[in-house]
Amino acid sequence: MVKVFKFKWMKRLLSLLFLLSVLGLAPVEAAVSHGLFSSLLKKHVTAMGKVNYQGFIQDSTQLNRYLKLLSDNAPAPSWSRNEQLAYWINAYNAFTIQLIIRNYPLKSIKDIGSRIQIPFVNSPWDIKFIRLGKELYDLNNIEHDILRSKFIEPRIHFAIVCASVSCPKLLNEAYEGARINTQLEAQAIAFINDPSRNKIAPNQAQLSAIFSWFKGDFTKQGNLISFINKYSKIKVNQNAKISSLDYNWNLNS
Repeated sequence: MVKVFKFKWMKRLLSLLFLLSVLGLAPVEAAVSHGLFSSLLKKHVTAMGKVNYQGFIQDSTQLNRYLKLLSDNAPAPSWSRNEQLAYWINAYNAFTIQLIIRNYPLKSIKDIGSRIQIPFVNSPWDIKFIRLGKELYDLNNIEHDILRSKFIEPRIHFAIVCASVSCPKLLNEAYEGARINTQLEAQAIAFINDPSRNKIAPNQAQLSAIFSWFKGDFTKQGNLISFINKYSKIKVNQNAKISSLDYNWNLNS
């Protein structure tokens, strides 16, 4: 009698779930939590964005737990745009850290390119080592094919960090969907007003090479100077001379 009751109950439950899915009312899949990554970043990244990679090596078990969490929980259509954006930024940064500690010690992420023994792969950004859901990605896929192409959000360039001195500082907390606009705004202000990354004066601006490499991302709603002036404490004249600073690829450790 008990078995019959359980069978009927399960049958009704399955019927209900099927009906909800048909009506578009199926249970919403919750976005992944980034709390574990936040705790690691707070522990091993300074307020200035300097990274203790040896500390990450010691805590590699926890880092791998977080990466597996990302791998098992690829963004679902039910996630908000901001939840998906936070996921992909955190994925880029967390897997970059994994790439560094797998090859540590090294002076620059670019040194990994000389160690690669994979046909047709010439840079660390082209190594397909990132498993998310059923797909295999490299860092370039995440940056160019997803973040730049699907989100049209220029501030991502102040959030994703390629483990180098001239990159934006690595935020010592994970990006969260509920707060990501505030986090991105703060990163944009910090990066543009950092004199080690941009030297800005009213009549001349020596800018990070990022603004040259991805100029099209910053000029979709105006020119580059207008974008800089949105965040810069020193306003740049529209006829100011613009040039690029050399990029320091040394490790941000």
